Amino acid sequence: MKKAPIPEYEKERLEALKRLGILNTDPEQRFDRITTEAIEVFKVPISTISLIDSDREWFKSCRGIGEQAGDRSISFCGHALLVDYIFIVEDALKDKRFADNPLVIKQGIRFYVGKALCESSSRLPVGVFCIKDFKPKKLTPFELAEFLKLSKEAEKELNRIG
Repeated sequence: MKKAPIPEYEKERLEALKRLGILNTDPEQRFDRITTEAIEVFKVPISTISLIDSDREWFKSCRGIGEQAGDRSISFCGHALLVDYIFIVEDALKDKRFADNPLVIKQGIRFYVGKALCESSSRLPVGVFCIKDFKPKKLTPFELAEFLKLSKEAEKELNRIG
């Protein structure tokens, strides 16, 4: 298993995350609307808006998972955080980075798509919008466009005060 990488600008990235003042806050409908829509549009069981803290991914909005946080080092979102475009894993069992990952082995995650969300003043990635499924999948070009649209909405809400 390949652990989620830590960027060389981690200190500045964590400062940008703290500036948002959103970590460990209560659920909000404005975020839950996006993850609920993602589940409906993509016909997947899981969608989250995660904030990537120093050692955990914390879910600001989470549909389909009972936990409120996960271990950053094994998270798919920890990898997606550092990708400029969209991070796609169509079949985690066939991907050397994830085939023996506990999220794949114990929870059965097979499909993952994530897009980094940036803090607006620094443009540093602080979180990830994602969808997950228990079966391998490919997105169509139309679905990719819809995913990008929802990720832009998530980033806009993340940077909105109040």
